[in-house]
Amino acid sequence: MSQRLAKLASSLQHKKFRTKEQLFVAEGEKLVLDLLESFSVKYILCTKKWAQEHPLLSTTVIDNVLLKKASSLKTPSSVIGIFDIPKETPFNKDELPALVLDTLQDPGNLGTIIRTASWFGFQHIVCSPETVDIYNPKVVQASMGALAKVKVHYLPLAIFFKDLRAEKITVYGTYLEGKSIYKTAFNKECVVVIGNEGQGISPELKQYIDTPIHIPAFSSTPPESLNASVSTAIVCSEIARTIQS
Repeated sequence: MSQRLAKLASSLQHKKFRTKEQLFVAEGEKLVLDLLESFSVKYILCTKKWAQEHPLLSTTVIDNVLLKKASSLKTPSSVIGIFDIPKETPFNKDELPALVLDTLQDPGNLGTIIRTASWFGFQHIVCSPETVDIYNPKVVQASMGALAKVKVHYLPLAIFFKDLRAEKITVYGTYLEGKSIYKTAFNKECVVVIGNEGQGISPELKQYIDTPIHIPAFSSTPPESLNASVSTAIVCSEIARTIQS
């Protein structure tokens, strides 16, 4: 039993097995306990000590050798949770502002953006189908439990933007040039598009951007650009501040 579950946990590092089994994996005591509050858990694999410390939870004790095989981390944790992937909920246009991610590829960036969105009160993130899977273990780890607080949707963005236009919802797009975010009167009825780490926002989506915005540099010799998750945090902070004020 324990060997089979360790093999299952290891296989869930790959998207095709997550899709097939409709399961995802999370590692670490705090993360697993946080996700237990919002996700249905299938199995909890852990050390004997961890099981003894959490007697109310149904656990499967495995040895350190199997734990290492099951883990995606360089230094395995004492607990691994295997959770059901929930059914995706519809995007709610009444819960704005929201983020839109165009072909983000880095799992760490996506996980950090989910965590950032939760911090600043963004309830929805819409991703292009090409964006990295939210249940990738690196995304789950980087989100630090915020996966339970933010609804993430995968939708064809052109169709999504056409629906927004019909609802007269403002679409902001982050570029290297555009209106300064510090001079933009953001309103609650908006979404903000964050582009791919290397290529930015896809050219075919430019027609749907109502207002291009950028983060001005305060250095005379700035780097070429900011990391996608850092840019998102700055923009989210300014939108939240503007709306609340």
